[in-house]
Amino acid sequence: MPLMALASSLIGAELAPSPNWATAPIALMICGTAIAVIPVTQLMRKIGRKVALFWFMLVGILGCLIAIAALQLASFALFCFASFILGALSASLMQGRFAAMESVSPDNHARAASIVMGGGIIAAYIGPELAILGRQMSTVDYQGSFALAIACIGMSALVLSLYKPASQTLMTATQTQTPTMTLLSNPSFFLALSSGAIAYVIMSFVMTGTPISMHHFYDHSLLDTKWVIQSHIAAMFLPSFITPFLFRHLGIRGMMLIGLLCYCATIGIGFLNTSVTSFWWQLILLGIGWNFLFIGGTTLLPSTHPQQDRFKAQGINDFTVFSCQAIAALSAGWALNLLSWQQILIGCLLPVTIMLGLLIWERSRTTNAKIDR
Repeated sequence: MPLMALASSLIGAELAPSPNWATAPIALMICGTAIAVIPVTQLMRKIGRKVALFWFMLVGILGCLIAIAALQLASFALFCFASFILGALSASLMQGRFAAMESVSPDNHARAASIVMGGGIIAAYIGPELAILGRQMSTVDYQGSFALAIACIGMSALVLSLYKPASQTLMTATQTQTPTMTLLSNPSFFLALSSGAIAYVIMSFVMTGTPISMHHFYDHSLLDTKWVIQSHIAAMFLPSFITPFLFRHLGIRGMMLIGLLCYCATIGIGFLNTSVTSFWWQLILLGIGWNFLFIGGTTLLPSTHPQQDRFKAQGINDFTVFSCQAIAALSAGWALNLLSWQQILIGCLLPVTIMLGLLIWERSRTTNAKIDR
């Protein structure tokens, strides 16, 4: 994902028939993630998380090979197709946080999710570095980046071989037939889902537009752009080491509120300045806000539905989250050609306001439910 965050928008800017479509590859990767979520969760329910992950790693290798071919042919359409396939790999890997949570007691859910997400710190550094390192490994720019990505997938498969899944009884429990609308009518479930979706909408909208805005519109160097993206992705995952501590003292909803405040700070800084330092602070606060909102929603989710409905609930949650992310990523390129960077950031106040309203609404509904009981 970090490799694609840097490389795909730059490749898109070179291959796309119109600047409006420069962010289409990463948007289609996110579409692939959203579409693959339901099949991924159902396959994991039937054959287990570990075996399903191995299969989707093979799919990821196929996607990288198609990307290499697309760059050789200078085919924007084929590169978009490769990005879409890589989205399926992303959908399977995102289930790792739930696998970790299933392996520990409920009291340790936040810690387990945070540790897994903390692995993104390594990706934050390695991903963009591979994009730059592999850029000129062959006569065609960025082909080597995807060859290095294949090597990473192979190494991660070796790590996966050490994983011991949760007990078979837990993994194969029969699903209940709780209707989808019944799950969505639970205010806490809806808040958990919305927290992840809004976290990704704002993060994806701003992050996807940053490389093009910095490098093409404000003439900042590629190295500065890479540094900002690396710092952003590190900021997405570095807080994971302290979020379990903060959850204990501030609660899940308190962490969501702090995440919204970080997003507001991102908007304010970007509105006032477009220097490299300003972009760096914007993307740092954007990453921290995403972490608090996304892990907050992930931690809240298991407590909002029966254990037997976990695969259905996880599928609904991730499908919604990544569908919203895809819309945000695709619209970022369109917005960059119609609006200024400041206008784009101001538009992010709408989802922030919606999330704040949902926090107030959920608190009111759950408090009233307790009083009625």
